[in-house]
Amino acid sequence: MPGQQREVEFRFLAEPTDVNFGGKVHGGMVMKWIDQAGYAAAVGWSGKYCVTVAVGGIQFVAPIRIGDLVKVRCKLIHTGTSSMHFAVDVSAQDLRTGSGRTATSCVISFVALDTPDGKPTPVPAWAPLDEEDRRLAEYAQRLIGLSKAMESEVARFRPDAASAER
Repeated sequence: MPGQQREVEFRFLAEPTDVNFGGKVHGGMVMKWIDQAGYAAAVGWSGKYCVTVAVGGIQFVAPIRIGDLVKVRCKLIHTGTSSMHFAVDVSAQDLRTGSGRTATSCVISFVALDTPDGKPTPVPAWAPLDEEDRRLAEYAQRLIGLSKAMESEVARFRPDAASAER
């Protein structure tokens, strides 16, 4: 039921096929996991087909190694009319020693569509429930503002924008 599932968590072992030449999981694989968990969370909240529109504030903090237990936790922290923003934390745990660590964190944003090739469609609204929720919602709003400012700045330097100014 839309508007009910606020959080998704995936757990699995990092496999040899996930790593680069240094024996650590490469960033592209971590981004794939983030997108998969985010998509599951977005569909779970909206009940609609969703597309990724942005990943922001990403920090690769610690490596993930072969055989680590990986946890990808995705939690809704802000909704717009048709958009959803999720805080994602990726952690890794060495099963031999039991030691765990945060590996990556970011915010991922999705837009719900009425059909796979369609137009944005409304999503259920979400409101913060406690102080931690308010802190995360404010973080999402700051990242949204930074993203809009960056889009505007990048647009100024596109080749078509430069020729239009002449």
